Amino acid sequence: MKKLIIEKIDSLPALPKSVLELEEFRKMPHQEPLDLLKIIEKDPLIITTVLRVANSAMFGFVSEVETPRRAISLLGVNFTISIALGTVIQNLINTNLSAYDVSTEDFIFSSNLATSLVTNWVSKISLDLKEQLLLPAFLQEVGKFVISEVIIDSGKKEDFLSRLQINKNVSSVEKEFLGYSCARITANMFKHWNLSHNLIFTIGFVEDLENCPKEYLQKVQILEIIKILCDLRNPFSEQNIQRALNKATEFAMDTKPLIQSIESIKFKLDNDL
Repeated sequence: MKKLIIEKIDSLPALPKSVLELEEFRKMPHQEPLDLLKIIEKDPLIITTVLRVANSAMFGFVSEVETPRRAISLLGVNFTISIALGTVIQNLINTNLSAYDVSTEDFIFSSNLATSLVTNWVSKISLDLKEQLLLPAFLQEVGKFVISEVIIDSGKKEDFLSRLQINKNVSSVEKEFLGYSCARITANMFKHWNLSHNLIFTIGFVEDLENCPKEYLQKVQILEIIKILCDLRNPFSEQNIQRALNKATEFAMDTKPLIQSIESIKFKLDNDL
């Protein structure tokens, strides 16, 4: 299985021009929303996804968001970049998540939840951390598309799903079948594409804290908690909320802001869905 994963990553197609433009834009010291608009307007799929996310119950804006310019204004530049990159990468891989018995819509929902947590919770810790973690939080589970394809191609789909029914810890089942975690696979995908070190290291050391460089430790710990809460198959389940709170306690974090953010997001979901 490890060999298949490596081969699959090595055979990933090159990133399209739109991703390279987004990466260049992200590195600019002064980011103008109009410049971002010019980039994403070239890709109808990005526009469609950005508008769909902006009009989702997750945000509950008072009026319908009808233009990408307004979406950027409401969602913010960094979140819009996250959606754009996620859309292009997902389309580039061009597979499904049937090995997990979930849809692409479920994936987008889970990714949006992760971003909401960064905005709601991490901003209470540090605004700088929030900006650094928006993109990794949104993209950290992209490796599941490659995992799903490898599991299906290997004829292991039914066995994989059976284990997921028994063991609710998805990462544990992934390691059992593949020898790698989704975090490791996602990081290597981004390394293959030569994306930023912040993206690669912050995602790659999730659930591997003993080997994590000290300067990335806090970001990786936060991502690990977000990963638990936004589990693709059981987002914000009571079991995963408790696991996340236990993990925050283990990391010696103040759990009050996390609990407040969880309650706030759950309230919004319960009243809008």
